[in-house]
Amino acid sequence: MAEPQSYANHAKRPPVPFLAAWFAATAAAASFLFGLFIDFSVETLALFLTAGAVSVGIPLARRFALGVQDRVIRLEERLRMERLLPDDLKGRIEDLTTDQLIGLRFASDAELSGLVRRVLDGELTERKEIKQAVENWRADHQRI
Repeated sequence: MAEPQSYANHAKRPPVPFLAAWFAATAAAASFLFGLFIDFSVETLALFLTAGAVSVGIPLARRFALGVQDRVIRLEERLRMERLLPDDLKGRIEDLTTDQLIGLRFASDAELSGLVRRVLDGELTERKEIKQAVENWRADHQRI
């Protein structure tokens, strides 16, 4: 069984192949750039442009995937809050930002209402401080 999730260990790191591809693309771009100054050819230019496209494309692909993940988390948390929050807080769900919803996703069902109230009252505003305020961590092992 996996280690229980908490604020200290919840961050998901990019996989090694992602980092290796980023390193390879950057190294290739640097090599081809150096090659442009020494021996210019159409093939060198094509390889340089390809390396540049890969160097830009990999981080963009990661960013887009994280953006989609944030949207899914936002939807899941809004649905969860509609089910769990008292009536006086349900009408204020739309006042929560995406970052706040992402921070609240780790809160257990029992403490969700109290944390949402603290966030809406302005006591907690940043994703990091919301996560740190969670006492009973609700693990999310299906993140990408």
